[in-house]
Amino acid sequence: MSKPEDENSTPQDKATKKKSSANKNSAPNKDPNSQREAEKYAQPIASREHILDTLAELKKPLTHPEIAHFLKISDPEGFEALRRRLIAMCRDGQLVCNRRQQYLPSAKVDLLKGTVIGHRDGFGFVKLEKGGDDLLLSAKQMQSVFHDDRVLVRVDHVDAKGRGHAVIVEVLERNTKEVVGRIFFESGLNFIEVESVRETQQVIVATENLNGAKHGQYVVAKILQYPSKREHAIGEVLEVLGDHMAPGMEIEVAIRSHNIPNEWPADLVEQIENFKAEVTEDDKVARIDLRHLPLVTIDGEDARDFDDAVYCERRTEGGWRLYVAIADVSHYVSINSPLDIEANKRGTSVYFPDHVVPMLPELLSNGLCSLNPNVDRLCMVCEMELSEKGEVEQSYFYEAVMHSHARLTYNQVGTILDEADTSEGIQLCEDFAERLPQIYDLYALYTALRARRTERGAIDFETVETQIIFGEERKIEAIVPRERNDAHKIIEECMLCANVATAEFLISEKLPALYRVHEGPGEEKLTNLRAFLSELGLQLYGGETPAPADYQNLFKEIAERPDFSVIQTMMLRSMSQAVYSPEEKGHFGLAYDHYAHFTSPIRRYPDLMVHRAIKSVIYSNRNSQQVRRHPEQQAGKHTYPYDFERVVYLGEHCSMAERRADDATRDVTNWLKCEYLQQHLGATFDGLIAAVTSFGFFVELADLYVEGLVHVATLEGDFYQFDKQKQRLTGERTGKRFALGDPVVVQVAAINLEERKIDLTLMSQGKTFKNSKGRSGKRADESRKGGGRDRSNDRNSDRRGAKGRKGPRSDRDPKSAGKGAGVYKAPKSKSKVKAGASSDSSGAHNKGKDESRGKLRGKGSSSKEHPRVKSKGKPLKVGADLKAPSLPVKGEAPLHDNAGPRRRAKLHPVNAAKKRSEESED
Repeated sequence: MSKPEDENSTPQDKATKKKSSANKNSAPNKDPNSQREAEKYAQPIASREHILDTLAELKKPLTHPEIAHFLKISDPEGFEALRRRLIAMCRDGQLVCNRRQQYLPSAKVDLLKGTVIGHRDGFGFVKLEKGGDDLLLSAKQMQSVFHDDRVLVRVDHVDAKGRGHAVIVEVLERNTKEVVGRIFFESGLNFIEVESVRETQQVIVATENLNGAKHGQYVVAKILQYPSKREHAIGEVLEVLGDHMAPGMEIEVAIRSHNIPNEWPADLVEQIENFKAEVTEDDKVARIDLRHLPLVTIDGEDARDFDDAVYCERRTEGGWRLYVAIADVSHYVSINSPLDIEANKRGTSVYFPDHVVPMLPELLSNGLCSLNPNVDRLCMVCEMELSEKGEVEQSYFYEAVMHSHARLTYNQVGTILDEADTSEGIQLCEDFAERLPQIYDLYALYTALRARRTERGAIDFETVETQIIFGEERKIEAIVPRERNDAHKIIEECMLCANVATAEFLISEKLPALYRVHEGPGEEKLTNLRAFLSELGLQLYGGETPAPADYQNLFKEIAERPDFSVIQTMMLRSMSQAVYSPEEKGHFGLAYDHYAHFTSPIRRYPDLMVHRAIKSVIYSNRNSQQVRRHPEQQAGKHTYPYDFERVVYLGEHCSMAERRADDATRDVTNWLKCEYLQQHLGATFDGLIAAVTSFGFFVELADLYVEGLVHVATLEGDFYQFDKQKQRLTGERTGKRFALGDPVVVQVAAINLEERKIDLTLMSQGKTFKNSKGRSGKRADESRKGGGRDRSNDRNSDRRGAKGRKGPRSDRDPKSAGKGAGVYKAPKSKSKVKAGASSDSSGAHNKGKDESRGKLRGKGSSSKEHPRVKSKGKPLKVGADLKAPSLPVKGEAPLHDNAGPRRRAKLHPVNAAKKRSEESED
């Protein structure tokens, strides 16, 4: 006998009473798997198949009680068993539970595939495979995945700011096999703090799996068990890298944590054993002979690999003939050979301060493929005829053999051009007397090319790049600005010419090849930039699609302003990332309609691919007017190995490898600069406010090219509101303002080596000092040796390496917001050094949030000992029958725009936050 429907009615009673919510006649047949379930469980339970069939037949979502009704489950034990099964089916991705607590098959929901992007504050994003805006993952969702895992998600809801929040339905692919970090022994528990800024997972290690690791050491560990919502990852130490502060450890850790290949496989070693030390006579056959041509290399003082040489001469009819000879790497790196497979995997050389991880073995990069002086070398040549105005009228590509007539440096050429009347200049002019006419012709061509650059409206951002000077045991002695003279710019413009000619050649031959693509600014970034400029009485013209010339005109307008560097920074931040793609869309920063990379195959795989494309035309039967062939060349010797789909994949892979190199070099540079600043702990510096967030502002220290954070919690006497558009903090009571570009005086209060963070304390506001124009970004061209030269990765004056990219994707605004309204607490790290009293006065705002390195805390517990660890000093063994204890969550997803990430020490152009427009970054 049923009960009246009142407040004491059970859910199943209410579901039965709702005749309109379900039709008894539509119930499916009996569970076909009931016998199987009865054998498995003491309490009979509906099979998963039967539940799915029921929901599919009814064609609408049902609540737990409604499903029980249709399955004719009325007893409490069966009702509870069904509830548990429904939860398990949701966990395994078979069902989805909506916000009304209704269940429906996952197949009926719009599920999306994507890749997890971790954030240092615990939350994350899903980059969707189909494109579109990233979805936000809460810290709770991130507990069961690592950065870069491939997942299936559904959109749970959209918040007031229009951001989609996702729930992970299933982990499709685990892409983290190993982790790098420091191992700690705390409260009877062994765990690894993962080094990667994108990982907040801590990995438990059983005592028997320590393999000799000691407390605080860096280790590499294999993942034995992946994390879930209830359990943490379990691992095994594979290798002990060494002690925390060992010289060079920061590079080793960066290489391992960013998965940069750095060991040559055995089959590659075997392959290069057959190579001769010098070019053989057989290799020189069937090539155009340019050994008589006085080609020269112009590089940095300490350069060891020379991948380009130049020669310029006047034409009798006016204008110039320019030869750009590039090392013929493709001759030695045949397709699908061990060398090619490894070069493909690496994608690019990685240039750390004072250390290089090359794309090719040194036998090639510094030997056979390096255009060293006074030896024969194989090369690919782009020969161009230019008008008096610097316009390329005709270009030709061909294989050649060359003989470099001199190895010149930037400083030498710069001195010859600018200081010829000094004693050093006079001596250099005597030493290179035979080369002087060529140098002067190169300079004359350069002036014409620069005029063309201005005419087309290419963006010329000013920048000061830095060089780290090391002393004994890799301790930094100084951080100094690096000078760029006209010699850099000459090579830069020559390389740009060759790269543009290459892109136009690929287009004319209709080959699926990789281009260097830099699209214009996106709508949101453009809106933010214009809002900022309007507050300063400035305007960026060009409407919805401004041209590079509009940026350049604004740049000229602000050139003499005291807040020049700040405005330039905001302009750079509005730019998009440059990528490799078969879809030719031009290069916005350089103001080119077509652009590709041809000039650096020793250190960039896309350039090697482009060389192969050119050779496929040279050795074909095509009647191309842009290639020259030796009479003895064999047709069909080189065929083009890539179709469009393959080129798409390689473009994405090479773009990823470039970002990976940037992230790794930035990590190392930030660590070194934090270490260097320790000797200035407690010191006072002039500085400029370089970035403003809801949780404080970042200050660039004058002459040190390092940034640190002044947190709002240290600004006593007022509560500050953040104005995103105006980029400033304003005191509610006093009206005091801290805006982008304001001069301040700060004290170095604390340094956290682990997280590469610098805490500053404000001493005074408003002091003026000499303004450096070079705090942000890079040139609109290509790099150290120049944009065209595209030595895009120069870290040291004579090494070419990773560009000073903007910070990780996860640091963008507004998604990069930290927990709450941007309240910040300086972490209690084992490597944190403080000057006098701690600069962390924000503890009251961070209850429940533990960011200590090497400290375990239970959720909601303030005890330093883990709440589930009941040990007496003995290590806790973690086995298959023991669940890993719950570890702290490092933050939660942002709720609004007035929150911000706790960023690493933001550094000058060699670091992560500033950009140069050649590869203008996001």
